[in-house]
Amino acid sequence: MLKKLMTGAAVLALSTTAAAADALDTIAERGKIVVGVKADYAPWGMRDAAGNLVGMEHDMIDDFVKRVSAELGKPIELEKIVVVASNRMEFLAQGQVDMFIATMSNKADRREVVGIVQPDYYSSGVAVLAHKDSGIDGWESLDGKKICGTQGAWYNKDYGLKNGAEVMAFAGVPEIEKAVLDGRCVGWIYDDSAFIPRLTNEPEKWADYAIATPTVADAPWGAAVSLDEVDGRLGKLLSAAIIDWHKSGWLIEQEAKWKIPPTAWLAMMNKACIAGEKICNDAYDD
Repeated sequence: MLKKLMTGAAVLALSTTAAAADALDTIAERGKIVVGVKADYAPWGMRDAAGNLVGMEHDMIDDFVKRVSAELGKPIELEKIVVVASNRMEFLAQGQVDMFIATMSNKADRREVVGIVQPDYYSSGVAVLAHKDSGIDGWESLDGKKICGTQGAWYNKDYGLKNGAEVMAFAGVPEIEKAVLDGRCVGWIYDDSAFIPRLTNEPEKWADYAIATPTVADAPWGAAVSLDEVDGRLGKLLSAAIIDWHKSGWLIEQEAKWKIPPTAWLAMMNKACIAGEKICNDAYDD
C-alpha cells in the first residue's frame, strides 16, 4: 500500500509540474521566442533593400520581446519565421511558432484554430484595386473579370467568386503585384490597408490604378498564440502589450513612422483604451 501511495504521489507531482509548465516556461528554458511574421505585406511586414525583415508589425514584435525579457528576468532572443496567409495558423497550431503577428483579421472560424488575443491591434476592409480601363466600378461589375487574390483568403469566394469574378490565387503579394502590373489580372482583391500606402507612396508605379469598389467587411486584426495559451501567461502578456500600445498612442506613431495614412479605427481605439472601455479588455466579447 505504501509503495502504491508513493508511486501515486510521484505521478501526481509529475503531472502537476507538467500542468504548471506553459509557453513562457518553454521560452525561458530555450532562451528564445519564435514568432510568425509577414514579409509580403508592406509596410506592416516586408524586406528592406538589405533583405532585413522590417515593418510596423516587426516593430511591434521587437517591443513585445523586450516585454517578455522583462517578465522572465533574462534576455530572450527572437527568431522570426516568415508565414503567409495560407499557413500562419497551421504553423501556430503545429507548434512551429509560439505566436504570430501577421496581418490576420479576427474571425470566428479562426478563433477555433488559434488563440486570438484581445484587443485587436489594427483593422482593414476588403476592396478591389483595378486598372482604370478595367470597367470595374463596383462589386457587381466584377462579373466576368479576371482578378488576382491571395491563396487562403476568405474574401476570394465571398466577394470575388460570388460576384462572378475569375479569381487567380497566388501564394504571396510579390507574385500578385507582378501579375497585376503585367496585365494578367485587371484587378486585385485584397485589404484596402495594403492599397492605400501603395497609392500614396508609389504614385508613379500605380498611376493607372485606383480602388474601384466600396470597402466592405471591415475586420480588425488580431495577434495570436496557441489555443491553450490565449488565457495563459503568454496570451495575457501580449494582450497587456496591445492595450498599452493603444493607450499610449504608440500604434498611431507607428502608422506615421511607416507612412501609413491615419486610420479612424486606431484613433477610436486610442480613446477607448484611455477611457477603459470594454472594447479594450483582454477577453473576447461579441
